[in-house]
Amino acid sequence: LLGEKFINNKNVALILGDNFFYGQNLTSKLINCTKLKNGAKVILHKVIKPELFGVAKISKTGKIISLKEKPKKYISDLAVTGLYFFDKKVVEYTKKLKPSSRNELEITDVNIEYMKTGNLFSEVLGKSFTWMDAGTNQSYIDAGNFVYTIEKRQGHKIACPEEIAFKKGFI
Repeated sequence: LLGEKFINNKNVALILGDNFFYGQNLTSKLINCTKLKNGAKVILHKVIKPELFGVAKISKTGKIISLKEKPKKYISDLAVTGLYFFDKKVVEYTKKLKPSSRNELEITDVNIEYMKTGNLFSEVLGKSFTWMDAGTNQSYIDAGNFVYTIEKRQGHKIACPEEIAFKKGFI
């Protein structure tokens, strides 16, 4: 709702602040997601404990056919990460939202609106990618340790803005 003027009738990407993504060719995968003309696309990643996450069941074509927030009964092991790509209808769908039992507007409810119209698609990150939900103290430490280990062993920085800007020719 706050982003309506920012979105300005255009497609938009949304990332929740407690998510960490890492993997070779991640940038090209995400750029490909931005090419979505209509509907929405969510990024999925396999997890061991799906009951801790929102999960999606997908068709063979990558359309999401079922979404469940923290399911008690198994429907899938594909967690919906906190990275979303929406067409301009996201504003319309967001305005229809009602607060949940937690008295919050839920992103899952937006995704369900797209799913109802058959326009919710997925991009599954495979084994060569790492996704971490860093929303707890322990998972935040785990993400920091992952970054520390990669940087120490491989000798390069992860998501270093200066390096990225230099390689892109911005500086």
